[in-house]
Amino acid sequence: MRKSKPKKRILLPDPKYNDTLVTRFVNNMMTRGKKSIAYEVFYDALDLVQKRAKDVEATPLDIWKKALENITPQVEVKSRRVGGATFQVPTEIRPDRKISISMKNLILYSQKRAGNSMSDKLASEILAAYKEEGAAFKKKEDTHKMAEANKAFAHFRF
Repeated sequence: MRKSKPKKRILLPDPKYNDTLVTRFVNNMMTRGKKSIAYEVFYDALDLVQKRAKDVEATPLDIWKKALENITPQVEVKSRRVGGATFQVPTEIRPDRKISISMKNLILYSQKRAGNSMSDKLASEILAAYKEEGAAFKKKEDTHKMAEANKAFAHFRF
C-alpha cells in the first residue's frame, strides 16, 4: 500500500448509558445523518425490551449486549480462486469486524421484521437474539455451518 492506514476515530460514549458500543450501534443504525432519531429509536427499543422481559433480572443494556454476543460469528467463508476453481475458504474474523457484522445483522433483520415502528422491531429482534433464536441468530448459525462444510479447504487460506 502506498498510503498509511487511517487512524481509528475515537467514538464518544452515548449520553444515557455512557457506552461507546451503543454509539457504534446507533451510528450503524442511523440513516441520512439523523443521529438523534437513531438514538430515540434505540432507547425506545431498550425500554420495550425492559417491559417485555420482566422475568429476566438483567438490565436492558445487558440483554442487548448478550444478544449481540449471541449473534456474533467467529468464522466466515471467503471466495478464493485456485487454478480456475473457486473455493469457499473458512477464515477467522478480526474482533472489530465481528462486532460490526453482528450489529449490521441485528439492524438488517430488525428492518425486515414485521411490526409497526423500528423500535418495536428492534426490541423483538434483540429479545429473539437473547433467547438464541430469530433471523440474526440463524444467519450466524448458517455462516458457521458453511465454514464447517468447507473446512477441507482451510489450507487455501491467504
